[in-house]
Amino acid sequence: MSRQTKSYLMARFREMGIAPATRHGQNFLIDLNLHEVIVNAAQLDARDVVLEIGTGTGALTELIAQRAGAVITVEIDAHLFELASETLIAYPHVTMLQCDALKNKNRFNPAVLDAVAARLAEAPDRRLKLVANLPYNVATPVLSNLLQVDPPPHTMVATIQLELAQRIVAQPWSKDYSALSAWMQCQADVDIVREMAPSVFWPAPKVQSAIVRIVVDPQRRAAVPDLAYFHQFTKAIFLHRRKFLRANIVSALKGTLDKAAVDEVIAEMGFADDARTEQLDVPTLLRLAEAVRRRAPLWTMSG
Repeated sequence: MSRQTKSYLMARFREMGIAPATRHGQNFLIDLNLHEVIVNAAQLDARDVVLEIGTGTGALTELIAQRAGAVITVEIDAHLFELASETLIAYPHVTMLQCDALKNKNRFNPAVLDAVAARLAEAPDRRLKLVANLPYNVATPVLSNLLQVDPPPHTMVATIQLELAQRIVAQPWSKDYSALSAWMQCQADVDIVREMAPSVFWPAPKVQSAIVRIVVDPQRRAAVPDLAYFHQFTKAIFLHRRKFLRANIVSALKGTLDKAAVDEVIAEMGFADDARTEQLDVPTLLRLAEAVRRRAPLWTMSG
């Protein structure tokens, strides 16, 4: 196994005449103990099909491959893809893809999903897990969009910006509570495994990082009547989370529900006139979304 230390990376990059690409959010994890922390948090075994976004040099991929039944690893950078190929050629159950993992901010690249589906189909008990040192610039869409895939992942363990991790686990009334908090928590248990200083990466980012673990609860997920509707509705009403809830719903549903209908929803839910979006816990948001959906089932968020 190649030891992904700072000196090793710098030497290899010099040999290849390349440098870390800022546009791809390349910050390589050089604390080898943290590689173990990430993989241990995912609790991998032979049933697992692991999706990794950001192969890098293949150091984390190799550790994953030693425990998982299959791995699909995606790298956008052609130079890194070539470098990782040297390491990963020894693992026939690793599928390497050189492409952007995302088609756009709301959807995965179909080639990635096809590769995952093919591996999942190889055995009846297989399950999908995401394990990755995610580039900061794609962390939110990767985590958010993967929860829209069917079947969803069993577990996601990833290194991300600490600020994003805090939003994922945030509770009502906190400064970090957001539509993302509600989206994750409506269907999964979420926790921060470890906070990390910039010094554990090369190049060192300007922000703190964290390892986050998201474990999908199938029963909780199945209890949401329309996941896509809930996702869009919470994004719409959290745009101005500190404003009065009524104003947020009126704005979000403009042209679909009139103010009288919104007042009916507010009354049905028993909200006070000064209720604000940021104070609603996830079960309340779910009930609110359903109260709106009954009146506006075909609504979609504009923009």
